[in-house]
Amino acid sequence: MRSRSWSLAPVTITLVAIQVLVYLAMTLVGGSTNSAVLVPDLLRAGQWWRLITPVFVHIGFTHLLINSLTLYFLGLYIEQLFGHWRMVVIYFVSAIVGNLCSAYWLAGSLAAGASTAIFGLFGAFLMLGESFRDNLAIRQLSRQFLILVLLNVGTDLLVPGIDLAGHIGGLVGGFLMAYVVGAPKLGPVAPAKRWLSATMLVVGILVLIWEVS
Repeated sequence: MRSRSWSLAPVTITLVAIQVLVYLAMTLVGGSTNSAVLVPDLLRAGQWWRLITPVFVHIGFTHLLINSLTLYFLGLYIEQLFGHWRMVVIYFVSAIVGNLCSAYWLAGSLAAGASTAIFGLFGAFLMLGESFRDNLAIRQLSRQFLILVLLNVGTDLLVPGIDLAGHIGGLVGGFLMAYVVGAPKLGPVAPAKRWLSATMLVVGILVLIWEVS
């Protein structure tokens, strides 16, 4: 089973493994709930790698477990439908957009976890549901993931301390990036949609960088 999962989704399994290793390393050096895990304001000091590194950092075992399981099962779908390198691009662009939104709207707050990038994978699936609505299986899965997104956003609104800005940013980033890279295994994406999505993504990222820096 493990070898089959690896052949289908090596990127997903690698990302989960890195999360676990980072958590173990943090536990050994002082604990994953240390408040120095991530301070978004450090982006303003030029530490731009913090747009990526938070996706590997989790505060507490429950946080790690939920995100790792979600990433694993969602990543299996995304990696098979989009392909390996497209999965990488969608994941990390979503993380960048999500963490920029978090740094802008929640300046000074602690933020960590893969959820910004995971919401980007949800966004990618919503793109598939829009672009390939004639595919019954894709349409049904997309609807199920849309329900999960709405439930998660509802939870974000009700529970204090959850990074709603990062989640919405990641969702939008993944949705747009999915149009840019396309899903050739399922069919072509209209060029106009790809160019419009790329433009919106680039402009959005540049504006957020300007505001955060």
